[in-house]
Amino acid sequence: MSTAAPLDTIGAVDGRRFRDVLGRFCTGIVVVTSVDEEAGQPVGFACQSFSALSLEPPLVLFCPARTSRTWPVIARTGRFAVNVLTHAQQPVSARFGGREPDKFAGSGWRPGALGMPLLDGVAAWLECAVETVHEAGDHYIVVGRVAGLDDGEADPPLLFHRGKYTVTTPDPAGAPTTWPETDAWL
Repeated sequence: MSTAAPLDTIGAVDGRRFRDVLGRFCTGIVVVTSVDEEAGQPVGFACQSFSALSLEPPLVLFCPARTSRTWPVIARTGRFAVNVLTHAQQPVSARFGGREPDKFAGSGWRPGALGMPLLDGVAAWLECAVETVHEAGDHYIVVGRVAGLDDGEADPPLLFHRGKYTVTTPDPAGAPTTWPETDAWL
């Protein structure tokens, strides 16, 4: 028998405090891109809520805000690319995270096999088809099936921690660089 208090009797979580606490979890930064086929223009936004989901089939997920202006374009197109930024791409993150009308200005890119914009100089990229979409609070959970991918620059990834960009450092103990073969790791 559980002795935990029911959720409806626990106090509300303050939004600012929620953000501060979750800021202690380091995240990578990607740019999710697509093409507005009606306007013939590339679109994209910076995203911290990206994750690998499944190996079989190969699935990833990202979570756009319900207020996103880019998400409706991706939903119509049904395809998107995920561009994993390097630490040197902080300006790219800032531009795609802002409200500039031409977020692609100053960024080289090429269309991938699905026609999605693949940014120059990224650590890796994936092209995906939208598999499912779930409503979740003030965001959507978008699951994409990976159709193509490749690695890019070997530079350190762009990370965000406690409200600031950060970078990884090599493990001085020389920890293994391969993933363990367990069910806990994707």
